[in-house]
Amino acid sequence: MKYEVIVVGGGHAGCEAAHIAAFKGHKTALITINKKNIADMPCNPSIGGTAKGIIVREIDALGGLMGRVTDRAHFQIKMLNSGKGPAVQALRAQADKVTYPKEMLKELSSLSNLDIIEAMVDDIIVDNNKIKGIILENKDIYYCDALILTTGTYLKANILCGADKTISGPHGERSALYLSDNLKKNGFKMQRLKTGTPQRIAASSIDFSKMQVETGDNKLWSFSHDYPPTYKINEQQKCYLIYTTAETKKIIETNLNKSSMYGGYVEGIGPRYCPSIEDKVVRFNDKDKHQLFLEPESLYYDDWYLQGFSTSMPHDIQDKMVHSLPGLENAIINKYAYAIEYDAIDPLQIKPSLESKIVEGIYTAGQINGTSGYEEAAGQGLIAGINASLKLEKKDPLILKRSDAYIGVLIDDLVTKGTNEPYRMLTSRAEYRLILRHDNADLRLRPIAYKVGTNTEEQYKKLLEKQQEIENLTNFLIKNKVKINSEIKKIFEENEKDLPSTTLCLFDLLKRPQIDMEFLSKIIEINYPPEIKEEVEIQVKYEGYITKTYKEIEKMLKLEQKEIPSDIDYDKIKNLASEARQKLKKIRPISIAQAARISGVNPSDISILAVYLKKEYNNNE
Repeated sequence: MKYEVIVVGGGHAGCEAAHIAAFKGHKTALITINKKNIADMPCNPSIGGTAKGIIVREIDALGGLMGRVTDRAHFQIKMLNSGKGPAVQALRAQADKVTYPKEMLKELSSLSNLDIIEAMVDDIIVDNNKIKGIILENKDIYYCDALILTTGTYLKANILCGADKTISGPHGERSALYLSDNLKKNGFKMQRLKTGTPQRIAASSIDFSKMQVETGDNKLWSFSHDYPPTYKINEQQKCYLIYTTAETKKIIETNLNKSSMYGGYVEGIGPRYCPSIEDKVVRFNDKDKHQLFLEPESLYYDDWYLQGFSTSMPHDIQDKMVHSLPGLENAIINKYAYAIEYDAIDPLQIKPSLESKIVEGIYTAGQINGTSGYEEAAGQGLIAGINASLKLEKKDPLILKRSDAYIGVLIDDLVTKGTNEPYRMLTSRAEYRLILRHDNADLRLRPIAYKVGTNTEEQYKKLLEKQQEIENLTNFLIKNKVKINSEIKKIFEENEKDLPSTTLCLFDLLKRPQIDMEFLSKIIEINYPPEIKEEVEIQVKYEGYITKTYKEIEKMLKLEQKEIPSDIDYDKIKNLASEARQKLKKIRPISIAQAARISGVNPSDISILAVYLKKEYNNNE
């Protein structure tokens, strides 16, 4: 059997990759061990969060599925950091673990040129350093022009709980035992990583009266740019906040040697920014308590997720730990926490397009690249699917810059810096975060999506209309002035705002910290949709900072345009530091800007490289 694109793995990366390749008209196969686990959420029951929520908006803007599926599947949603600036605001939704996979499968099943196949992939077929196909465990062969590996945590996966180690993937699914060894045989460098998940508690055994209620926002939100919210605000489910106790800390410290991690049973390296509870106690020993959340997993069953209490302690110790928490003194643990370790590739072996440097036509996305998180995986899967399609169409790949999207930051970090622990997206990783906001994901990315064929004419028309409305409202604010008279003075006094001493246009008045669009509407009628008013208000209030950011981006883009030929011989460049030469040879950056971001490559090395390129390749500055 022959396909244009084969996707291995049906998690969040695999779903996005398979969908977009099929959407673009390519005959695609999605191969997964168990069709029932497509778009499974093996860990937290949420989509979005700080920085991650912006990634979901970017996925939607680029033509992906995660945003609109989450909108149909969540039972609580809120804007995080709403009291802070727009650069750090992001949506987080509690997604139903039954509804989300069901809605995702519905989306995938609607594509006529996508086949979903239940099978285990054991090996790849490579000829003349190009991918030709895959071999299943039953020895069946499927041929392809492009292969996208989105294997999640299944490669040689082991479940760890205390001293017990079980060969298994999440939920007791089978571990993929042979694929990573066969990737090694074809030149891929593998590494061992670890992640974990906390307990699931029976709702009927929880005393919620001892916990702080956490509700959704009293405002309608959506990840999708195309579909309005349909949920009812007052029907959102509650979550709850608690803290660990002194007894919790004592139990963990007393039994630390029984943990898989601290007992020496773990090979893989765990995530720095999503540590186990025992790791938190050790690393932050000065803290008396740690924050935890109780979150419902689904409306269709009893399990509640104990966010922040991931551990690899034995079951009897977990019982004591959980029962030391307020409201969980009599808790029934439906599923115990565990750690899982698995194989991943060294991400320095992939290009910014997510195509492998090792075998042409192989793309990788998600946890196989060393990342953690549903959103990071979905973003990579989408880009891998787009670029596999563009390669088949003999077009240049889509490479998002750090100034384009959080997805661009994520991929650039992986392919330039690499990672030896599960990578997690943080707001602080994005140096241009002021322009990579929740509110403008469509403005940033839909022109790009339209160009590469992942947005429809209707979506592009809607974008142009939005851009025009933003321009119209901005001009309206500039043209209309506030003249100080008794009526205007009264409005300012009633709303406790400082009265301007001179006549100002609405644009300049809006720049004042005290003034917002809601107040301006009391002075003059502003007939524009809320999202247009919000976008213009942000642009006006942060105009100076945004202008400064774009000047910084302009400098960076000049360096991005200084391409480095793929056939460059770094051994011929005199006076390069030995570490710089080694890193440049390994990573093979595509531009001076990317080279400058490599750890161990100093400004002096960049200057030497730039001079060499100008001399040998006529790379003019």
